[in-house]
Amino acid sequence: MPLHVGQPAPEFETRSDDGRPLSLAELRGRWVVLYFYPRAGTPGCSVEARGFETALPEFERLNAAVIGVSTDTEARQANFRDRCGLSFPLIPDGDRRLSRVYGVMGGLGGLLGTAARETFLIAPDGTLAQHWRRVNPVTHPADVLRELRQLGAGVVSA
Repeated sequence: MPLHVGQPAPEFETRSDDGRPLSLAELRGRWVVLYFYPRAGTPGCSVEARGFETALPEFERLNAAVIGVSTDTEARQANFRDRCGLSFPLIPDGDRRLSRVYGVMGGLGGLLGTAARETFLIAPDGTLAQHWRRVNPVTHPADVLRELRQLGAGVVSA
């Protein structure tokens, strides 16, 4: 069943690539950028991840958490994090459970059981505020920031 803007975001409880527990419930009260990508370490995914990392201080200033998800293994995600110098959590969705719940299976033209390149912006109350499909990995982080500002994301003082 497709997800729609305005409906509650599907809850999740999982572990990030470094083994830390991570759940949507613990992020309530913040904006959440949940972005799915097909394959860790590929050129497009690396550009997109580095773009989110570069913009991370601005996301944090707007009270937004960034989380990346792919169907890669924990080891591949950890390697990707290290090579790209990422400081935000990555979710290894090897069982494809989260990708299925969010309806994003079918990346890389439906090959290899990967997630499509899609992003969900989840509002502080847990509802879906925006959903991007078929994004440009080069410009997408800036597009998400622009949308956060348009939605009136609040600035958090340090």
